[in-house]
Amino acid sequence: MKKILITGARSGIMNQVIEKIKDYYFIYLTVHTDKQLERVKEKYKNNLNIKCFKLDVTNSKDRSKVEKLDIDILINNAAIGYGGSMIDIDIDKVKENYEVNVFSNLSLTQIVLKNMLKKGSGKIINMASLAGIVPISFIGSYSSTKASIIKLTETLNKELRMISNIKVSIIEPGFYNTGFNQVMFENKKIDFYFKKQLDIINKKQLFINKYIEKKNLDSIVNKIVCCIESNHPKFIYRAPFSQVMYAKIYNLFFE
Repeated sequence: MKKILITGARSGIMNQVIEKIKDYYFIYLTVHTDKQLERVKEKYKNNLNIKCFKLDVTNSKDRSKVEKLDIDILINNAAIGYGGSMIDIDIDKVKENYEVNVFSNLSLTQIVLKNMLKKGSGKIINMASLAGIVPISFIGSYSSTKASIIKLTETLNKELRMISNIKVSIIEPGFYNTGFNQVMFENKKIDFYFKKQLDIINKKQLFINKYIEKKNLDSIVNKIVCCIESNHPKFIYRAPFSQVMYAKIYNLFFE
């Protein structure tokens, strides 16, 4: 039974992925806080294939817990998002966004890769976003971290292909109704510069929440499961189809 380590696995898309694979893989299910750990332990207390523990990816002591684990598949899913204009967003929030979404996940990947390289096999799956290839106003901090993840993963893939059979993939979800996007939009800080446009901004965000976000997560969940199960995974998995097509059109005509 192959062993999977999943970060940031308390809810949302990854929760449904776990439900689909839990009978076929041994899963190290990790979460950010002790309260989250209590909830997932209770939920999976009868499943012998799942071991839950706290893993704050920004904490070096927590990351060290992974050093001796035999991991076949790493899914870097831990992420946070802050809303706000690039003109006046708190730079400390931008730094925190990068610390969680980019630097800490890269540090964890380096730890896991040491053992993967020793045994000559493994799979790294990084969760990015379509927001990393299409700029979206007022979530630029989050979007830029996902753009960084995409480029880091592309480079990692090229390097690993030179020396190993370790597979690397990127998952790029669009807007799904998991609550994550709403939190980002709601915590945006709009100051002096956009006060006159605030009503228009809010209407656009309500439109995204109501008409663009996908309520059903199956399209992206099935892509992730396919990536996990495949012996020859694709490098990029994207969904939903309509948003993927928009991203392709945008890159074709507006870049």
